[in-house]
Amino acid sequence: MARVMLVEDDENLGISLKKHLEDEGYSVSLAGSLKHARALKDGEFSLVILDWMLPDGQGIDFLKEMRSEHPQMPIIMLTAKTELIDKVLGLESGANDYITKPFEPRELIARIRVQLRENKGTSEKEIKVIEVHSLKIDLEKRDVIFGDKPLELTKMEYDLLRLLAESPGRVFSREEILNKVWGFENYPSTRTVDTHVLQLRQKISEDMIETMRGIGYRLKPI
Repeated sequence: MARVMLVEDDENLGISLKKHLEDEGYSVSLAGSLKHARALKDGEFSLVILDWMLPDGQGIDFLKEMRSEHPQMPIIMLTAKTELIDKVLGLESGANDYITKPFEPRELIARIRVQLRENKGTSEKEIKVIEVHSLKIDLEKRDVIFGDKPLELTKMEYDLLRLLAESPGRVFSREEILNKVWGFENYPSTRTVDTHVLQLRQKISEDMIETMRGIGYRLKPI
């Protein structure tokens, strides 16, 4: 699970964003000031979301500190500043991305995904194969073997199976599966999830993907 440090002094916005991110499966630590953010900065985080204007200073100062101490950490700046010079300053100071207020939480989540995808070379390289039950997924080759039998999967079948196999036992709602597999740009109905689960069950095992009535699906726990 990716851990996010969210530095935002607007309490209502901070709480709202924290909930949106947690609904997406992220673990979130919320800081409302530079002092609080500095107390958190030595923790193990995957990404920082940083407001520019804070009650006890400027987020850009914290950005420079983080960039010095954690050079590979993805950092997204949040700000009401819309001038090009401010954007340039933020990016030149080490921000990976920059989003101006007001914004839709979906846009922020999409940008987080991009940053984590680009920065997860280490974890991706460490985990090359997922093995659950009789299922083996080669992440580099995108090959799937069930028992001794290679499976031919569509892109969406593969992405759905990989999502479930990465967290066996965890229940994913249909809406969460749609968000993570199909994305916000292509948003079909939840029936699409049911159809793809049925197709996967026909290719692997009827009982490996369990239906959690009224919630969604999970891969049978190990």
